[in-house]
Amino acid sequence: MIIIESKKKSIESLKAKYPDAIIIDVTSKAEDDFVMFSPFFPHGGIPIPFSEGWGAASVEGIWQGLKVFEKGDVDKTFFIKRDMKNLKRTTRKYGSCLGHRKGVHGEELLGYIEARKQIYLPCYKWVLENKLQRLVTAVRIISKNKTVVLLDYETNADVNNTKSALSHASLIKAYIEGNYPECGSLTKAEADNQA
Repeated sequence: MIIIESKKKSIESLKAKYPDAIIIDVTSKAEDDFVMFSPFFPHGGIPIPFSEGWGAASVEGIWQGLKVFEKGDVDKTFFIKRDMKNLKRTTRKYGSCLGHRKGVHGEELLGYIEARKQIYLPCYKWVLENKLQRLVTAVRIISKNKTVVLLDYETNADVNNTKSALSHASLIKAYIEGNYPECGSLTKAEADNQA
């Protein structure tokens, strides 16, 4: 069994709640190989959706780099950042976020949920499948015999919930359990709701 918990909780309280569990930090602050699950980790060579010939160091670099603001368009420097620091572009600095550009040179802007489905989910899945199979296999094997608690700063597992950031730990869990969220376009009803 795999459970998602907040990294903000104390290890002591988590050990008390899950006494026989294996607790694995999958954030950028992890101190072992599991740090590679962080979207900030610079795996390199991650294909940027809708951008033939373009790759990036990290999933977060793609997500932030394709954001379009009132005072800033795509920022290609985010695609090559490898130090896991300063990987956020904020509305305080750039004004309101208008959406995510559909590709480095795309003309279409995607809304937040659509961008999650067409950019973030496929990028993270690509990393799980192409860069993290050893660690995915380790978590899968451990979870068959013991409870695994994955620590993440976010615990939101609902792709359609925009009130908080999506938990990448929930994507690891979903991938291992064979129910990774569908990547691709919104249904017409979802698109109408987002408008």
